[in-house]
Amino acid sequence: MKKFLIFSFVVILCALAMFLTVRMIFPIKHLDIITAHAGELEPSFILAVIMAESSFDYRAESRAGAQGLMQLMPATAADMARRMGMTHFTPEQVWVPEVNIAIGTFYLNWLKNYYDGNLDLVLAAYNAGLGNVNSWLNNPEFSTDQETIETIPFPETENYLRRVQQFQQIYRILLALP
Repeated sequence: MKKFLIFSFVVILCALAMFLTVRMIFPIKHLDIITAHAGELEPSFILAVIMAESSFDYRAESRAGAQGLMQLMPATAADMARRMGMTHFTPEQVWVPEVNIAIGTFYLNWLKNYYDGNLDLVLAAYNAGLGNVNSWLNNPEFSTDQETIETIPFPETENYLRRVQQFQQIYRILLALP
């Protein structure tokens, strides 16, 4: 009986340590903002995009110039802010997590509507750009039906899709836990 109790205690400690490690690697930050702006998207999807884009570093800036938590390009941020009706948007606001998430999730929802709910195309366009994805859809080498992409010619975008999908599965589990 004593060995069983010790074994049970060790198992519980290991499970707790694993859970805490996963929570450290996959933080859940800004969930209230994400939920408020999610629209038709699952919060786990948005968390996964943020994790893949910036690992929750609101100061992140890519070599290409993408900025903030959701790594928005300045022109895209300005366009989406305009579409959202943000009349006094300034480029510096992209560094504010609430603004960045609001614009980024608006853009993801906009892409979801544009691509009739195809989240693979949404992620590909978010990463590689709308123009690239549309050209792939119109190229029989990459798309046989002009609605899905069988082969993504950019390895970075292919890896990005898989990473976000994996992260989303992890966030679905984390969000379901008490």
